[in-house]
Amino acid sequence: MGCIFCEFPVDKFIDQTDLSFVVRDAFPVTKLHTLIIPKRHEEDYFELSHEEKQDIQALLIKHKSLIETLDSEVTGFNVGINVGKSSGQTVFHVHTHLIPRRDGDVEDPRGGVRGVIPDKQSY
Repeated sequence: MGCIFCEFPVDKFIDQTDLSFVVRDAFPVTKLHTLIIPKRHEEDYFELSHEEKQDIQALLIKHKSLIETLDSEVTGFNVGINVGKSSGQTVFHVHTHLIPRRDGDVEDPRGGVRGVIPDKQSY
């Protein structure tokens, strides 16, 4: 198929269920940046089944706790999904980013995910 996530090596999974798998991001924004990826190829999050969305949610909760156990400096998280080219999606297979945050990792974190439009981050 030519999809990096459909062809992802199983030995690189850090976790998996029947519906999804979990890996560390190859180009991490922060240490322990994690991706939760449905096994079924689908470009658009909104096209996932209810069961797939529930599975991703359960893995997000599980890996949030695991990351907090691995790194006591984690004080927050960003969770994000890009849907479509205009949102910045570059791999067209749904994947959810779980990005651990630490106090002081950026000068002013206010606005969080609003930073996708830099002029709208501060309000």
